[in-house]
Amino acid sequence: MEETKDLRDLVDRERLPSHIAIIMDGNGRWAQQRGEQRVFGHQNGVESVRQTAEAAAELGVRYLTLYAFSTENWNRPKEEVNALMHLLVITINNEIKTLNDNNIRLRAMGNLHCLDKKVKEELNEALDKTSHNSRMELILALSYSGRWEIVEAAKAIARQVKEGTLSEEKITEKLFSSYMNLPALPDPELLIRTSGEYRTSNFLMWQTAYTELYFTPKLWPDFRKEDLYEAIINYQQRERRFGKTSEQIINCKG
Repeated sequence: MEETKDLRDLVDRERLPSHIAIIMDGNGRWAQQRGEQRVFGHQNGVESVRQTAEAAAELGVRYLTLYAFSTENWNRPKEEVNALMHLLVITINNEIKTLNDNNIRLRAMGNLHCLDKKVKEELNEALDKTSHNSRMELILALSYSGRWEIVEAAKAIARQVKEGTLSEEKITEKLFSSYMNLPALPDPELLIRTSGEYRTSNFLMWQTAYTELYFTPKLWPDFRKEDLYEAIINYQQRERRFGKTSEQIINCKG
């Protein structure tokens, strides 16, 4: 407990990333290491979600996006997918009170039409019941992939060009961004991936062009508040240049 407090005190509240995204990886391996079925890891990963969201809100992070279920995850064994969907329903239902108590708004992005009917009902209820909260936005990426999102944006723009309601000359990066799932959401400054894998796995491909990446060997069910603090402290030690030189950054600050 003392270690957690010390790490938290090292976080510079004036230089927090306003948006943190997390690829929650390692649930299956965590369960297998304990001789259990993969769903056991997903069940234990719920506590990591709870602790991470709580820690982010306490610090003052405005947006936290979690990669909960990718479009590729539909290719997993049917029993695992069904178990995941069932767990998602239970978790969403159980966490509404906690989200409201902590003034956290739940949001969702992805191809939500593919979700099971019961999952969509529970999700929509949670989205509605937390819509008034303003301390932090917790975004679940469900049935989501970055390539899917970009293709859908391109299709929408192409339709408008074909209909004559949008001219080709008007297509800019800013306009393209407005066709993303949650266009008002700022790009994440920090992307965390657990489990020791060094890839972004088709997550927020458009939005993470200049995002700082942080990889930890911790499996997701072992990820706790102090791990989030460590990631933020590491982020705060970096220089974000956005194509400029270090000298330009220093001169701008001066």
